[in-house]
Amino acid sequence: MRAEPTSLLARSDDGRSFVVADASGSAFVAGSLITVVAEGRSQLALVEERSETTPVRLRGRLIGELTADGINVRTSYPVQSGRVEPADLDTVATLHETTGALLEVGTRVTAPGGPARLLPTRFNRHTFWCGQSGSGKTYALGVALEQLIAHTALPVVIFDPNADFVRLGEVDPTATGPTADALRQRDIRVLRPNAEPGARLRARFLGLPLASKAAILRIDPVADREEFNELIHLGAELDSADLDSLLPQLRASEVPGRRRLAMRVENLGLPGWEVWAYRDPAVTDIVSDRPDVTVLDLGGFSTPEQHLVVALALLDELWARREERRPVLLVIDEAHNLASPRLDSPIAVAVRERLIQIAAEGRKFGLWLLLSTQRPSKVHPGIISQCDNLALMKMTSPTDLAELGTYFGYAPTALLERSPWFRQGEALFAGGFVPAPTLVKVRRRLTREGGGDVAVPMR
Repeated sequence: MRAEPTSLLARSDDGRSFVVADASGSAFVAGSLITVVAEGRSQLALVEERSETTPVRLRGRLIGELTADGINVRTSYPVQSGRVEPADLDTVATLHETTGALLEVGTRVTAPGGPARLLPTRFNRHTFWCGQSGSGKTYALGVALEQLIAHTALPVVIFDPNADFVRLGEVDPTATGPTADALRQRDIRVLRPNAEPGARLRARFLGLPLASKAAILRIDPVADREEFNELIHLGAELDSADLDSLLPQLRASEVPGRRRLAMRVENLGLPGWEVWAYRDPAVTDIVSDRPDVTVLDLGGFSTPEQHLVVALALLDELWARREERRPVLLVIDEAHNLASPRLDSPIAVAVRERLIQIAAEGRKFGLWLLLSTQRPSKVHPGIISQCDNLALMKMTSPTDLAELGTYFGYAPTALLERSPWFRQGEALFAGGFVPAPTLVKVRRRLTREGGGDVAVPMR
């Protein structure tokens, strides 16, 4: 980087933002950290915008005052003429220490470089993770999850439709250091549709709330009022474990509504679904045991509705027990499979509505979401609007970037606009879980990837 001119001066009238009226010859770009020095006091600041007008202007935000004890991020103050200097690596380290940014996810792309770290305590807010296909989105998410799993006691549940995280418990034998050592000690369970007993991904029909049972059976409380009414009384009258013993009782009943209910169950093919727990533990039972990580391999069911049953059963259970205030991070990879505004089947709508409810009200109960998807338009706006953390990887669509700008006003526009030129594995982190909006090159993973691209066959 070129040496900065000694005459570079910043002004702040409100003590929160700053402007450098003439930055001609300066190498500072959006994302750079600088210090503003005036009257023997220094403030750390972030360049958010560099205009290429004449004269060149810099604009940004003041982060906090540099003191002998660190960086006071609660204090910033107006400056009439402050000398601008580049921040150094020691200052970045102090910022991380002051804010509690412990999770090292990569290196900073902009000056002064050095490690990029996230705040583990701020995963108690919902997070939106976004990037187009090929951006390295899933790999980067794996890096962040490794850090979170290794360095916190927060239980993580991963809804994994493409088996990308099923090898999260396999640490690279060559990996060393505290993070790798900690990962080897974690209780990581992987549940699959066709696994051995005890590791099967299952749900229990009679354990579901009435509205969820009706959604699975496609029963409308008005149009199908007799069947719905029978469904109301089923839970109180029957003690069967699930559909295998429920169905014969419905067939043998002299009540017409129950016989119609039996026909509906058979016509929908529900007895043949492998998702039902029967004698296996249900997903709700396993997550209730509080392992460090539970990976739900949602692929592999014989019908597409069954992964929705799993999601609905777990989300309903967590919501019903929300007053226990037992924190859990719900990571939903390819979130459009569960949270798309375009899904219209009764069970898909039930899952999405529960996610909207958790997004709006779950934070105070310790139900925190991390949603990963390719485009913001693929996720219901009622969920995205509740996210306080953003991880953005390469995205070339101007429409998508404009939409992100409306939801995440705390992410500087100039940094959002750099997304089309991100290389694979580069990201913008903004929001509460990072000390300041940061452009990052994501580090290498320590655990095995479950998925990955298929190579082109060569002759």
